[in-house]
Amino acid sequence: MKPLLGICDNTAYMAGMAKRQSDGRAPTQRQLRVGELIRRRLSELLQRGEIHDPDLSRMSITVGEVRCSPDLRVATAYVLPLGGDGKEDALALLRKNRHEIRREVSKALSIKFAPEVRFEIDDTFDRMDATRSLLDSDHVRQDLED
Repeated sequence: MKPLLGICDNTAYMAGMAKRQSDGRAPTQRQLRVGELIRRRLSELLQRGEIHDPDLSRMSITVGEVRCSPDLRVATAYVLPLGGDGKEDALALLRKNRHEIRREVSKALSIKFAPEVRFEIDDTFDRMDATRSLLDSDHVRQDLED
């Protein structure tokens, strides 16, 4: 079977897909656990409209993932508004209310320091669409049939 245009080159493909830290190491269990706790609490805050910003309360925002730094002082939340419209507006509102969000998230955690919460747009769905369209292309389909 022929390689799928470099897709089967596991080192390059998996390196791009793996959730690695900036220094190349995988996140620890503690980082993953704290990240998930922050994600859940952040989702609750946004779903229930507990942040005192009427513009933010009107938006439906999905929190896809939260990655924590090794020292747990910085948590990066990957968010996406429902439907994908108004990404920049949602990001601006979240960043504007980051201090209140940090305070509310820290109440739910039992760790020494409240992490600084940073927000980024979640591009997971865009990457999935790109991968799906690549796999649906004719020349890749031809490689699969050979």
